[in-house]
Amino acid sequence: MKRRSSCCPAGRAKTSFLTGGDAGMTACAVAGPAAVAVAAFTIAADGSYAARLAGEGDARYPERWTLGGPEPYAVPLPLDQPEEADSEVLPLADGRVLIHRRVAERHAFALLYPTGPRTGELALGALTPAEGARVALLPPAPDGYGAYALVVGAESSTVWQVTGGGAGPARVAHVPGRCSGGVWLDREGRLLALDREQGGRTKTVAVDLGRGGEVSPLLQISDASDDRLLLADTDSGLLLVRSDAPGEDRLGWGVLGSSRPVRFPECLRAVGAGAVPFAVQPGQMLMPESCAVALRLPDQGPVDGIALWRPADRQVFRVGAPYGWLGGTGLWTREAHLKLPYATPDVPCGVVGVTLPQAPPAPVGFDPGPPAPAAPAAPRPVPLQQAPLA
Repeated sequence: MKRRSSCCPAGRAKTSFLTGGDAGMTACAVAGPAAVAVAAFTIAADGSYAARLAGEGDARYPERWTLGGPEPYAVPLPLDQPEEADSEVLPLADGRVLIHRRVAERHAFALLYPTGPRTGELALGALTPAEGARVALLPPAPDGYGAYALVVGAESSTVWQVTGGGAGPARVAHVPGRCSGGVWLDREGRLLALDREQGGRTKTVAVDLGRGGEVSPLLQISDASDDRLLLADTDSGLLLVRSDAPGEDRLGWGVLGSSRPVRFPECLRAVGAGAVPFAVQPGQMLMPESCAVALRLPDQGPVDGIALWRPADRQVFRVGAPYGWLGGTGLWTREAHLKLPYATPDVPCGVVGVTLPQAPPAPVGFDPGPPAPAAPAAPRPVPLQQAPLA
């Protein structure tokens, strides 16, 4: 029981892609078959703000980062008592921070905001799920103001709208099966992709929140494979997936609404199926092959590594993560400049930039063509004594 008591967080087999909209943002799914929690450091849909649970041990508090200005800066949002370590925070585009807390058997939600030297709090209500159900925030909605929670029960899952709707949390979708992940497919925040485990297989489905939570297949590479959507960019339609359809877990990519099969590049196989894509370059309208992708490489020594890749290239660039990198997160600019947040004792709020190197051009084959015809043999000099007489 929690201490807090006030209620105030390319296979060529069958594929099926649902056509979606085009938004200038990147939606990030949570990696892992059963993971449903957002990253420890969460960036708003428009990149203007971020939030995390700062502090250590029993002295944790929400912290909001401002990323939209010339220099990042952090604003602590402490209340009268510290937060539990399993609380979740999510930034909104207006600067407020949603917090999800577990209070006994309930899950309470509230909005936090700075009010001079103190922190304001607006309670939004609570959920009381069935025993054993898991509750976690979904990634920030594309409009920047809506926030949703995923409740995973024994045989079904539900999506609840926490902010941007009416008074209190409201159920907006019911999905048979146990769901994980969470990727937004359009800028309106209507189409949500979830990885559904049902019948011993995991497939990605699309949930239409604008049609009462209507569920339809999204990613089905083969009947016998486990297929999960990890990341999507709605400007270009680029999808990053993990599937065992090639015979082992592999990272692949496809295009939203395309009839072309999912491709599994060999260069991504080299980084391992455990690599987690966390950011895609926005603004590449209808050009998925041109999008820069950043992937977190776990188990790369004392700190995680980072891989940079573009579908049009046949190689992956590995770079070192900055010391104090937060949550395996980052944000691409339209100019392919990757911003990585970090916090150290000397720099409690920092962002370092990385630029995707240019891949060398593909080798150009030279065809010399057919061999030139042999030149006619030069006439052999005739010895003088053998020369014909005039």
